[in-house]
Amino acid sequence: MTGTDTDAVVEHVVIGGVDSHADTVHVAVVTDRGGQLADAEFPTTAAGYTAAIAFLAAHGTVAAIGVEGTSSYGSGFTRAARRAGLTVIEVNRPDKVERRRIGKSDPIDAYAAARAVVSGRASSAPKGDAVTGIRSLHNAARFAVKARTAALNQIGHILISAPENIRAKYEVLRGDKRIDALARLRAGGDPILTSLRMLAQRVKNLTTEHATLTAELDVLVTRLNPGLRAAYGIGPDTATQLLITAGDNPARLRTEASFAALCGVAPVPASSGKTSRHRLSRGGDRAANGALYRIALVRMRRDQRTRDYVERQTDAGRTKKEIIRLLKRAIAREVFRRLTTTVEVPEIADLRSARQAKNITLTAAANT
Repeated sequence: MTGTDTDAVVEHVVIGGVDSHADTVHVAVVTDRGGQLADAEFPTTAAGYTAAIAFLAAHGTVAAIGVEGTSSYGSGFTRAARRAGLTVIEVNRPDKVERRRIGKSDPIDAYAAARAVVSGRASSAPKGDAVTGIRSLHNAARFAVKARTAALNQIGHILISAPENIRAKYEVLRGDKRIDALARLRAGGDPILTSLRMLAQRVKNLTTEHATLTAELDVLVTRLNPGLRAAYGIGPDTATQLLITAGDNPARLRTEASFAALCGVAPVPASSGKTSRHRLSRGGDRAANGALYRIALVRMRRDQRTRDYVERQTDAGRTKKEIIRLLKRAIAREVFRRLTTTVEVPEIADLRSARQAKNITLTAAANT
């Protein structure tokens, strides 16, 4: 053996773990078998991210980095690591049992993130930047609805205890008619009328704000996944929520069954004694579960194929709750296909030329 061979440095494979916060990230390094090597803290700045990546690389070849909060506090580090060509794995928070057993600190959480990658418990790629922008618009639209609902409730409470002349005049009005009338009030120094006018104007502003945000979301969602948006019963809000849950990286979704579990619509056994039945999982993303529920309701009301299916299942003795459970599972299967494969959506802006070329009347096309 030559001197060169004996002096050669063996490059170790290491795994990184990151516990992210608003101002700092704590980085830990473990061996490919989970043994602790080192940990350090860095600021959440461009220079801090560069130093953190250099710290990891100084201990060997970085196979992967487990990051807690890739879509929130860890998003900056995740982007920097990806630009450096490193593999980033999304890590969930440690479960409560494990946290009670070993305690909590930044180094403990960082090492736990690294070991989650080593063990294979964490294996999902983080969500992409396109969904990050959609999420911010979706949150703004959602909170606009909440604020609008709060203002409407406050108007109702004020009218309940208002003087008889005010209550009699505005309680008979409903919906937009009441809001329009209250927004045009001349308060004349009356505190009750002033509060009603200001709340009504707030409702109108929030309604306009929500409509603007929804229109912008519709454009982004259609551009990102036109096949999903074109599916029957899937509007801008439900499509947005499903994209946020799944992310814009199809590699994150391993199987259709795992996506169903992610949305909380995977059937789990619920048998006891002589009773043999299944129920839907109560875990997963409840917002995505709610989106599937709304899609099921729309299809039950307006889609003839779904209405026929509901009728068949009702004749078979199933309850409405059980039918909705089956529909949600089937919709999850359809959504998974549209998220993971490219679905061509034909352009229907003007079908007149195509209809005339095939000698199809407008009535025949509408009936079809």
